[in-house]
Amino acid sequence: MPYRSTVRVATSAAAVIAAALSLAACRSGGDEPAAGASPAPAATAASATASAGHATAPTSPAPTASRPAGAGTPAATAVPASPASHTSAKPAPPCPATALKTSARQAADRPDGTGTGAAVVEFTNVSGGACVLRGHPTVAGAGNGSPGHNKPLSVTAQGAASSVRLAPGGRAWVKLTFVQVQGEGDGYCASGAEPAAYPTLVVGLPGAGTHQVALDDGVFAECDDTVTATAVTSVEPA
Repeated sequence: MPYRSTVRVATSAAAVIAAALSLAACRSGGDEPAAGASPAPAATAASATASAGHATAPTSPAPTASRPAGAGTPAATAVPASPASHTSAKPAPPCPATALKTSARQAADRPDGTGTGAAVVEFTNVSGGACVLRGHPTVAGAGNGSPGHNKPLSVTAQGAASSVRLAPGGRAWVKLTFVQVQGEGDGYCASGAEPAAYPTLVVGLPGAGTHQVALDDGVFAECDDTVTATAVTSVEPA
């Protein structure tokens, strides 16, 4: 009968499986796996564990960038330094005495009186290069042609000093204001001192030497041997 055949086949198969299990247990010696037997793949074990609900799937480690053997930390890229700027103009030197031509005239704006009152001294750069004048002048009264024999006047500085750059042909000025002589004829000084009259003045500027100047009309008449002097300026005084 077909039913009996099926039962016999199932019984035989069960007997074969039981024999195989018994033989495997004998070879394994209990707990140790049989020699030469391959352990279950890790993926299978992990799958079985996950299916049992006792663990999470393992996380793969982050990939590490490969680097040639012996390579160290890469050096920073060198940035070339910018060359120093040379746009600033070279400063002009002080004007030497030989670079200057001087002249003098009576000022239009001067104190009341019969003396010179005030004079404007002009400096012209007659050299081929630019140069600089700066500061308040020294002033001395002198005769014609004798700048070395002079009488220094007491100078009161007026205004702040600043550098004046003269290109070739450029001009700069100082204004000298004296204590004015009063009265007619030889005149008199309000202080009681005797008036003085000088055919020339010796005018000096710091670093620019001394220069003898004469008026184109008259002499330098003044009182008290004092003078007020502006700093050298690029604006012509009145």
